[in-house]
This record gives sequence, structure tokens and C-alpha cells, in this order.
Amino acid sequence: QVQLVESGGGLVQAGGSLRLSCAASGLTFSSRVMGWFRQAPGKEREFVAVISWSGGTTDYAPSVKGRFTISRDNAKNAVYLQMNSLKPEDTAVYYCGAKKTLPLGLRGAKDAYDYWGQGTQVTVSS
Repeated sequence: QVQLVESGGGLVQAGGSLRLSCAASGLTFSSRVMGWFRQAPGKEREFVAVISWSGGTTDYAPSVKGRFTISRDNAKNAVYLQMNSLKPEDTAVYYCGAKKTLPLGLRGAKDAYDYWGQGTQVTVSS
């Protein structure tokens, strides 16, 4: 039984920071590329950040590059998203995803992930 559980969302003023966490169970976490996606009302779910098995390689959507940092702790089966300099346009439900082991897919494509958390709401006020 695979479970991904996000936490750390909330209401923050523009320019503030939040740290999201995703706790994983029921899978070999260290063998999974992990990603963060977000979905705003009326919008498609979009890629935010991704991290490799060991944490040595990361990538970000252009809209968050330089402001967000993804990290992981394989000993704790956890992945994190540090969000700084938040903007109102960052408001969305944020989802943690585990990438499929096979077949290989694009790291930023949502259909390349086979497990998702329930999401955590991030609201940034002006």
C-alpha cells in the first residue's frame, strides 16, 4: 500500500516562505525520482520541481527557479520543497509524486508519475 502524504501548506503573505514535506511509505523510496506539481483553480496540473534518486540532480520550472529548492532525505523517506519569495501566482494545491520506474518518461510530465499524495493548499496573499 503506497502512500504519499504532503504537509506544510498554509496561508502566507507575498514575499514570505513555506516548507512543504512529503512522507512516503510502501515503496522503495530511494529508487524513485520524486517531483512536486501544483494545480490552481481552473488550471492544468503543472510541473514545479524534480529530484533524482540520490538528490544530486534537481530541476525546476522557470517560474520558480531561484526561489524554490527541492531536497530529499532517503533515510526518512521524505522529500521537501522550500518555497521562498512567494508570490500570489504561486497559490495552488501542491502535490508530491513518485515517478514510474518503467517505462522512462519525461521528468516534468505528470503522466510519468504513478503515485500521488492528496495535496496541500498553499495560499499567498497580496
